[in-house]
Amino acid sequence: MSPKSLQGTDYPEIREEVIKLCKQYPGEYWRKLDREMAYPSEFVKALADAGYLAALIPEEYGGSGLPLSASAAILEEIQRAGCNGAACHAQMYIMGALLRHGSEAQKQQYLPGIASGELRLQAFGVTEPTSGTDTGALKTVAERRGDRYVVNGQKIWTSRAEHSDLMLLLARTTPRDEVTRGIDGLSIFILDMNAARAAGGLAVRPIRTMMNHSTTQVFFDDVEVPAENLIGEEGRGFRYILSGMNAERILIAAECIGDAKWFIERARDYANERVLFGRPIGQNQGVQFPIAKAYAQMRAAELMVHHAAKRFEAGENVGEQANIAKMLAADASWAAAEVAVQTHGGFGFAEEYDVERKFRETRLYQVAPVSTNLILSYVSEHVLGLPRSY
Repeated sequence: MSPKSLQGTDYPEIREEVIKLCKQYPGEYWRKLDREMAYPSEFVKALADAGYLAALIPEEYGGSGLPLSASAAILEEIQRAGCNGAACHAQMYIMGALLRHGSEAQKQQYLPGIASGELRLQAFGVTEPTSGTDTGALKTVAERRGDRYVVNGQKIWTSRAEHSDLMLLLARTTPRDEVTRGIDGLSIFILDMNAARAAGGLAVRPIRTMMNHSTTQVFFDDVEVPAENLIGEEGRGFRYILSGMNAERILIAAECIGDAKWFIERARDYANERVLFGRPIGQNQGVQFPIAKAYAQMRAAELMVHHAAKRFEAGENVGEQANIAKMLAADASWAAAEVAVQTHGGFGFAEEYDVERKFRETRLYQVAPVSTNLILSYVSEHVLGLPRSY
């Protein structure tokens, strides 16, 4: 089996170019960043300069105008090369809210800069310490005062906030006791983080985690946002971000497929090369079968990711497909990670092999951006029609 047998056949030219770019950032580059918990600025700039982060932005705004499946192919190959697309993947899907629901003036103001890489829109301010996935319980408030909104509150698990120029911010614009449902009365804004920092109202504090994910908590103290930075209609923000979450799930699922392929390739190669008792360890079925099973699991999840992407591109409602694709792909990448560690034995824990780093990174997708349990709850209630669980 050649290395290319694990490579997808869709968008072969794009995949080959992404592979070439990623070869410039080998394991040594990522290990150094991981030790220092540093942001891969050079890698992100290279992706932006090559136009990959602007894949979904229409050509009239400086992007490539490619379909979601092309972006999925880009992220898959980044992960398959052993790199980490999580450092910048949000640049692809966060701008979807602006593209779908923003005004033409907003698109003209921000999308060309995002497409060129001049502006980084990588921070998504949603989760709060007391709400978690209960979005309707958000407490961050944006109060309208004349021609501006004044924001007060706190966000947590906001990745890349230290390295982003802009944030897509979800805040409450109508008090909770004045709406029927908690998800009503929420609005989204484009926040100029540089201006907010300069004014002294925005504070960003890093959170050290088990993987180098550049995650933070963000504090808003009378942060002023121009009224023209409101995206769409006031109070409809939750509906707007929902439309982007399906794209996010599909793209993250593609990353998981890339991770799974990386782990499977590494396990296969090591099993062929490692000789004990005069023969390769891969000659033992106890080593072979787990790798083969991980491969089969990855292939099945890959089909679901492609299916979800195609339906998304056709404009269909893909809540079921996107969520299932994300869950299956995350499960496949985690299963492949465990196989890679087991195959490598003690060397699986050695930094120089990169298995332990990727093991930590891919574990995240069992939890975020949506946990496996929440996906199962969604499928139970909204697909199978089972009673809502509490």
